[in-house]
Amino acid sequence: MSMKFLIPLLAFSLLIGCDGEKSNETKPPEAISVSPNLKYEIKGDAVTITRCDKKASGELIIAAIIEGKPVTKIGYGTFGDCTSLKSISIPDSVTSIDGQAFRGCINLKSITIPDGVTSIGMKAFWYCSNLTSITIPNGVTSIGEWAFSECSSLTSITIPDSVTSIGKWAFFECANLTSITIPDSVTSIGDGTFSRCRRLTSITIPDSVTSIGNRAFGFCRSLKSITIPDSVTSIGKWAFFECFKLTSITIPDSVTSIGGEAFSRCSSLTSITIPDSVTSIGGYTFSKCSNLKSITIGNSVTIIESYAFSWCKRLTAVIFLGDAPKEGEEVFKDATPTIYRKPEAKGWGDTWGGRPVKLISENP
Repeated sequence: MSMKFLIPLLAFSLLIGCDGEKSNETKPPEAISVSPNLKYEIKGDAVTITRCDKKASGELIIAAIIEGKPVTKIGYGTFGDCTSLKSISIPDSVTSIDGQAFRGCINLKSITIPDGVTSIGMKAFWYCSNLTSITIPNGVTSIGEWAFSECSSLTSITIPDSVTSIGKWAFFECANLTSITIPDSVTSIGDGTFSRCRRLTSITIPDSVTSIGNRAFGFCRSLKSITIPDSVTSIGKWAFFECFKLTSITIPDSVTSIGGEAFSRCSSLTSITIPDSVTSIGGYTFSKCSNLKSITIGNSVTIIESYAFSWCKRLTAVIFLGDAPKEGEEVFKDATPTIYRKPEAKGWGDTWGGRPVKLISENP
């Protein structure tokens, strides 16, 4: 393995050839000169770019060939905190972008990801707060944890069909992201993946997804609608926490568990049905859903944990389709609904959770 330093690269047209000499092309007079002194490693027949001078500024083109060998990788943290770079052109020879490769490039507005790239590492573009758009090529199969988190200027992104995994918190706090596509190849939406995407208005989850992680859409305060497919079996804690504008949601029959606070503070929800497949409702799941008026609970629920419907001040009717479940502490704190149950259901008394119990036939 050999370790080398590139001589200064110039924006646009001053490229590094394989022999280290300048190309014959002339730099346009309006181009901004950059002197990053890129550091690289050669292993076998491939080159990895490993470091860039943090004083580099303007526009940067990375050479495709160095010492007669192709540049195939942008290494871990290579351009981390290069805060004056505005654009970077990555050659088609690159197949891998490692973790934190462009972390904290706060003035980076555009970047090319070549078609040969198959993975985007953890925190690869974390806190690139001026990056306005990015195209993920079809060859990418995985997007690492925190990969685009806090890219607050991103407005849209297309995830290609080749992607099978999206890491936790991958798009966390992309505050201006209004639309996003999730391909059929993705099987899970991890913890915090779209958390705090405050301008995201709608999203369709494909049939391939089986789980929605903790905080997956938490604090998506503009989210008005979402379709959860029949393939999903679990909804994590805080999954839709503080989705203030979410007016309705259908929980499919495939879901068996709903985590605590999953729909807490969804203040625009007016009614909801818990399917027969669900066996438990976590603590605070629907707490502070201030406009929730009615809820229907399927026949398989065996436990409702503490404060599940607390502070739902407009809740008037809770319809149970099965036997009386176990109750946690103050399930209906500061809520005054009437409970309605089937006449043949077992375990019911005159009250449940401190609220009166009546037959479904008595529901006005």
